[in-house]
Amino acid sequence: MRKTLLLGAVLLSAVLTWFAVSNYSSARPVAEENLRGLALSLTTAIENIAVHDPTLHNLVPFQPDDIAFFAIVDRNGSYRFHSNPDLVGRSAKVPIPLSTLQNGMTTDERITLQTGEQAFEFNAPLHLPGETLALRLTLHTYRADAVVRRARLNMMILFGLLAGGWVLTLALCRLTRREEQHVLEMARRESLAKLGEMGAMLAHEIRNPLAGIKGYAQVIEKKPMEERNRSFAGRIVAETQRLESLVSSLLDYARSDREAMATVDLGEVICHAAELLQPEAEKLRIKITCVCPEGLRVTGDQDRLGQVLLNLSKNALQAMPESGLLRITAEALDKHAVIKVADNGHGISREEIPRIFEPFFTTRAKGTGLGLALCRKIIEEHGGSIEVQSAVGAGSTVSITLARHLDHQGGS
Repeated sequence: MRKTLLLGAVLLSAVLTWFAVSNYSSARPVAEENLRGLALSLTTAIENIAVHDPTLHNLVPFQPDDIAFFAIVDRNGSYRFHSNPDLVGRSAKVPIPLSTLQNGMTTDERITLQTGEQAFEFNAPLHLPGETLALRLTLHTYRADAVVRRARLNMMILFGLLAGGWVLTLALCRLTRREEQHVLEMARRESLAKLGEMGAMLAHEIRNPLAGIKGYAQVIEKKPMEERNRSFAGRIVAETQRLESLVSSLLDYARSDREAMATVDLGEVICHAAELLQPEAEKLRIKITCVCPEGLRVTGDQDRLGQVLLNLSKNALQAMPESGLLRITAEALDKHAVIKVADNGHGISREEIPRIFEPFFTTRAKGTGLGLALCRKIIEEHGGSIEVQSAVGAGSTVSITLARHLDHQGGS
């Protein structure tokens, strides 16, 4: 995105630069054409006056502001008329080009007056009755040159604005890059801090079963034939299974690959989870009820969603050690499906609720603290949300919201 904006800025700057330079380059030819057009108009006016007054006396008061001076020269090179009356009858200091008198051609050029002023000199034939004279017009150029000066000023202003714009743009890019690097650095530090915290918790979780395994193994090593060591061996197996469960949970939580999504019938997922939990629930004298409307479907990974329901339901069973009721329900709310797992167990305190989805946070002595964190990760990967409502002594309700899978008719 940044490269596209910079490319656009470069192209815009190039176009504006071309426009300014082109406008300035064409200003001088325009100024010359303005001077030439003015000279032709004045020549016509002078010729009309001279035709009606062969004595040329009526030309004396003819002094437009644009004329520095003008003169009429005959074929002998003498001034027939001059803005300075003292020069009338004298020879012209600068001869009129022969092409003007012989072929009737006009000539023009830029000259420098004795005062140092830049002027425009225009030579043209003057057709009078019975003879052709030469008119030499010397015009002031300040009005025409104003066009050039204005174009130069506009070009310099535009270049200044472009330079200021680029300085500001580069400064903003540098500040933005610094900000991005700062954000990345803060994110990296936060990740390292979380990694350190998770590492410390993981070390704590692993140390306990390892200490138990080590102790039981040392007892068995000293007296391998004692009967009581049979139970110690069983505890070693249990602690090893606990470690294996922890590693499996970590791997599940760290998974970044997503399985292919498909249409999932929530009724099937809920019923399957209830069937798997039924033996454990019967031992704890817990009743499981399931309510799900027929045909309620979502788009997702059936195994991963089933894993979420199993984790939540096992947590609910562990919260009701002495009988109780586990309700798993699903309902359609507009374009969403809401699944609720509710129990009437001991509940969660208000202080603990904000932390229950944090990795490694657990209130059970032998819990890994990854179950609810894994549930939230899976649900968020499905574009859904998960929340918990609970009160101590009143049980807990976990609500999952997922987008419904709608058919072409808009139904479920």
